Amino acid sequence: MIDIAGDTVARLADLREAIIRRARDCDRRPEDITLVAVSKTFPADAVWPTIRDGGQTVFGENRVQEAMAKWADLRARAAEIGKSIELHLIGPLQSNKAREAVETFDVIETVDRDRIADALAEAMRKTGRRPRLFVEINTGGETQKAGVLPQEADAFLQRCRETHGLSIEGLMCIPPAEELASPHFAMLGEIARRNGLAKLSMGMSADWPLAVQLGATHVRVGSAIFGSRTGKET
Repeated sequence: MIDIAGDTVARLADLREAIIRRARDCDRRPEDITLVAVSKTFPADAVWPTIRDGGQTVFGENRVQEAMAKWADLRARAAEIGKSIELHLIGPLQSNKAREAVETFDVIETVDRDRIADALAEAMRKTGRRPRLFVEINTGGETQKAGVLPQEADAFLQRCRETHGLSIEGLMCIPPAEELASPHFAMLGEIARRNGLAKLSMGMSADWPLAVQLGATHVRVGSAIFGSRTGKET
């Protein structure tokens, strides 16, 4: 019988070791890089072994409703074995889901327009929860993709702070699939530096080593842990 859960845990362990090696090769501290295991579209039964046997506690989901359905039980099961889950929203957020996102996620990485910033600020006031926030930058200027355009990033970050009263922790990007990632990662780092932001969420299964080299503090990896899924790999 094929041990699918065991294979997943083994891939997770291999990835962690690879991140440690890469960090050291780049003269960085491995503990400064957080692995966000992208569990979107995978059922709870596929994710649970990475928590129970692999000790993984940081996960990324694309959709608010999917996360709500999946993670209430997983969080409870994790708590029973002494694990505290940190859940990241890494997919686009609609303003009518802001309150649910604030109630469900510990980190929201996809703040990208004033309407979302305003909705999040209101939801945080009403719920008393304060998820950490990242602004998503559309480094490639792709019309089909969410995110703030690079030339508008500074002004938007200022509005997030001064108009909406939000504390922004870092930036996130997804480079165009057909382009080299390095210029996009470098651009994200430059925007972060001039705005005093310490956190960079960048790098997926195919390009996380380059992201680590260029300063990523969070890498979002799914298929290298859980296997392939339909659509774009993370």
